[in-house]
Amino acid sequence: MGNASPEVQRLARHVTRTNDEDGFAYAVDAFILGQPPRARTKLGLPPRARACLFGLDGVLAQTSGLHARAWKQLCDHYLRRRAQASGQPFIPFDLVRDYSRYFDGKPPLEGLHAFLDSRGIVLQQSTVHALNDRKTGLLVELLRQERVETYEGTIRYVQAARAAGLRTAVVSGSRHCAEMLQSAGISDLFDARLDATPPPEVYLAAARALGVDSEEAVIFEDTPDGVAAARAAHFAYVIGVDRLGRSAELRRHGADLVVADPAALLEQDGAREEAP
Repeated sequence: MGNASPEVQRLARHVTRTNDEDGFAYAVDAFILGQPPRARTKLGLPPRARACLFGLDGVLAQTSGLHARAWKQLCDHYLRRRAQASGQPFIPFDLVRDYSRYFDGKPPLEGLHAFLDSRGIVLQQSTVHALNDRKTGLLVELLRQERVETYEGTIRYVQAARAAGLRTAVVSGSRHCAEMLQSAGISDLFDARLDATPPPEVYLAAARALGVDSEEAVIFEDTPDGVAAARAAHFAYVIGVDRLGRSAELRRHGADLVVADPAALLEQDGAREEAP
């Protein structure tokens, strides 16, 4: 029955979306659509899942360091010139504290405004945009000099999901998502790429690009704000990826499950941490 007609497949998908019993819905998938038994359960996903959406920064790739360094170069240059002009002491941008507090997981302009506010600096909007554009240029320079490193556990999971017949997409708030994927050598692992759009719109757009409803898609996110946005958009399952020891915060913001690495879902070794 794997060669069922498009109409039969459409009806089967309707059943899997509307039936309340996941077990029955999955049986319909396996029998009519010809999908391999337990493919999704081996991935640690609910049977109704048809697609996986992965955040870029912190989930797939180790890009936070590049972003933090670009922001530091920008902010230190601006703050030093401002201190020289005013006679006030120069307090440099802190790579860890300032980046995690004001920029990590947030839209760039929002983060820049928050950082400037923390220093008591008020600028015209045009100046803030100019600073943000300069940071983008600094990031591009870093991308030309260095290869983006990936999280191998996540890459293994993406490959397993695709082998099981699920569609995959990458989402990012960065305008340079394509360049980062190319640098990391993983562009061909995704059916769609959505970037430079704030959540939750970026998740919904990615689901549409994959041809699935939000109830049929699973999101992997590493920031509390990203998890909250995914939950607000009513996605089927939200998995928090905890690389910074903030699993409790990810759960509070709505993660159904928290893992240290998506590969733990493949290993089924008890490494998963269920949200209450």
